[in-house]
Amino acid sequence: MAYVKNLFDKNFIEYASYVIRDRAIPDLEDGLKPVQRRIMHTLFNMDDGRFQKAANVVGRCMMYHPHGDASIGGALVVLANKGFIPNDKVGLFIEKQGNFGNVFTGDEASASRYIECRVRPIAKDIFVTNPEVTHYIPNYDGRSTEPEVYRAKIPVVLLVGAEGIAVGMSTKILPYNLKEVLEAEIKALKGEKFKIYPDVQTGGLIDVSGYNDGNGKIVSRAKLDLSDDKRIVITELPVDTNAQELKKSIDDAFKAGRLKISSVQDLTTNKCHIEIKLPRGVYAKDVEKALYAYTDCEKSINCQMLVIKDNMPTVMTATEIISYYSKKLTAIIKDELTFEQGKLTEELHARTLERIFIEERIYKKIEQMKTAEAVNQAVKKGFVPFKSELIRPVSDEDVERLLKIPIRRISLFDINKNKDQVEAINKQLKDIKKKLKNLTQCAIDYLGTMLTKFRPEEFERHTKIASFTAVDVKEVARRDTPLRYDDKGYLGIAVNGGTEIIRVTPFDRIFIMRHSGIYTVCDVPDKLFVDTGMWYCNYAEKEIINNVLFTVIYRDPKTKCCFIKKCRIPSWIMNRDYLIVPDGMEVLHIDTREKFSFTLHYVKKPRIKVKEETFNSADYEEKGHKAQGVRLSLHETASVEVESSDTQLSLL
Repeated sequence: MAYVKNLFDKNFIEYASYVIRDRAIPDLEDGLKPVQRRIMHTLFNMDDGRFQKAANVVGRCMMYHPHGDASIGGALVVLANKGFIPNDKVGLFIEKQGNFGNVFTGDEASASRYIECRVRPIAKDIFVTNPEVTHYIPNYDGRSTEPEVYRAKIPVVLLVGAEGIAVGMSTKILPYNLKEVLEAEIKALKGEKFKIYPDVQTGGLIDVSGYNDGNGKIVSRAKLDLSDDKRIVITELPVDTNAQELKKSIDDAFKAGRLKISSVQDLTTNKCHIEIKLPRGVYAKDVEKALYAYTDCEKSINCQMLVIKDNMPTVMTATEIISYYSKKLTAIIKDELTFEQGKLTEELHARTLERIFIEERIYKKIEQMKTAEAVNQAVKKGFVPFKSELIRPVSDEDVERLLKIPIRRISLFDINKNKDQVEAINKQLKDIKKKLKNLTQCAIDYLGTMLTKFRPEEFERHTKIASFTAVDVKEVARRDTPLRYDDKGYLGIAVNGGTEIIRVTPFDRIFIMRHSGIYTVCDVPDKLFVDTGMWYCNYAEKEIINNVLFTVIYRDPKTKCCFIKKCRIPSWIMNRDYLIVPDGMEVLHIDTREKFSFTLHYVKKPRIKVKEETFNSADYEEKGHKAQGVRLSLHETASVEVESSDTQLSLL
């Protein structure tokens, strides 16, 4: 058993780690999940400027992603639709051709064999694909390589958003506006304060008062056109909703009797347009709150920015991610400049060797050499007098490259051209050294350049920040459903016939005082057996129940003596039974009037002249609901007769 338990624990931990790191949660470095990263890697490798069949991209991507074509095809469509112009053919990273679905209507994309795509050139500016800067690892079968993570220069995780459920954790990151993210990163580099909020393609309104910088809750609403009193037009959708889902929620609310409308028509294409017509006597203002309360016109969304940082799941804020990327960008630029500096230095070294090799006729010294080693040494010795001009010592690779220079090139060697090339390289190296001394300004300049590379339409904000409070369905619900009680002891909204007690909503809670003295608070029942008798029933609202004074007359079954108890019910727990009298006592009567008179009829016995006695409830003090009652008489009581009144509250 111990072996099985250890094996289970080991396998579960490995599975959980795999799901968290390799499937569900995006990496902070490039903002992508593994399948998205592999799709981008495939598109970069296939890029020739022309559109590629999506099915072809999926097939090629299977070299890196071992989970089948369906998951890759779906992820490709989702990634292609990440952008800031609704239903535009150009996404943030991928340019589309064909039907990739519709984020407004909810229509699905065509099969991958019918659609085409290609990577946008700007994606190569965002993701560093240079193997000298980005770390590549073997793919799952070792036949090829793929990036472990791309080094992204801007916070992609905020631009595309993310949603995923892993073992014991989940992430929900809403997308942000491209321009606002770039400007926030510039402010972070300058040490200035900034605030950013989500922006989704479908527009709508969001209240961010509880957003907590990405780890709280937003309330999102559809944008309603109420200019016509007899018609409501939904022009923008809430977050994470499409027109099909929204129309269905409206239909469901209408069928449930929660909305008064005459018809709803979905005319959405590349922009939301859902038209709701109202019946006679109903106006737009009357229906607005009900739409927010009962349909997807208003949604509360909980967000959590969980990302993989340094191979560990970490919860971060939007501000922290922007600040992290501002520092990361300077590091990437430094690595790129250092790589370019090394490349140019090698080029300068090669140009210098070539000039000396040809100009000083070092190649003449190898004519008499008979072995490869002798040739190599002759070339190296030929450069000894010019050691001060060289950037580094001559290597075997340098000699090999010089020996491959053709005779035609030697004879046509242009010293002036070589000099110009050296000057150009030196100028570039000087610029690089200057940039390396001011990396922060380089990063700011890069982001400024990015702001000019995107189209102006991609900077447009679609979601409006507003301030409003979520509509409570309990406030909007109308108490128009009768709660009935029949002579068989059943209480509920599904009870046929009987007596109507009160009118309720599905969200009400009911206080019930049974004939036995047991009281309960529960949700509105469909059909609940209460008792063959019920003393009291009303809304379980403390402002109502706390104001009700219960007067209980009960009898001890052993002594037959009667007691009176006056109390209020201050608190309760849902769906729990309480007894208003001491355990084992017999309830004779419960009243909710402030005062009333009642008569006790005593058991007839020899030599007892008193046969009955009348009391007034006002003569007794109110006690706590857990207290004992006050004994009314020492005589054995046969029955109680209570003064009747039409003013008693819900007494049955």
